[in-house]
Amino acid sequence: MAILPIITAPDRRLKVKSKPVDVVDDAVRKLLDDMLETMYLAPGIGLSAVQVGVAKCLITVDVSRDEEDDAPLFLINPEIVEYSDRIETYNEGCLSLPDQFADLPRPEAITLDYLDYDGAPQQLRADGLLSRCIQHEMDHLKGRLFVDHLSAVKRGMILRKLEKIRRQKVTA
Repeated sequence: MAILPIITAPDRRLKVKSKPVDVVDDAVRKLLDDMLETMYLAPGIGLSAVQVGVAKCLITVDVSRDEEDDAPLFLINPEIVEYSDRIETYNEGCLSLPDQFADLPRPEAITLDYLDYDGAPQQLRADGLLSRCIQHEMDHLKGRLFVDHLSAVKRGMILRKLEKIRRQKVTA
């Protein structure tokens, strides 16, 4: 497996809409394995392919990081088919926006259809942190960042801060 570079905002590649995966083959599984290893090392609980420069509908998730055993979930071509009416607000962060966090309301539970690691159709009912993580990663597939849900003022502050950090790294 390989560690992949995670793209950070305000890189325009994060705004690209991902394309569905046509065939789940060894190349797709290798990318998913590399994404999972990259996510664990970051460390994070979710990663979309677009965050590593591949505009395909692929997501890795593992919200079990506080438990002894990992429980990775691979989502290929995920589609949310139902949202709960109940909305919860939670402080979100993102590997593509390092050290930036904001409170964001999202539906508490979702039901989604997807293909698993082997390309078999699945359906999952997710709530709590898993639901939030999946919704966050699915936003990436649409070219959206969590800051796109914030006011223009808050979003601008975060993106300017990240751009300043990026410039400082380039000149260092």
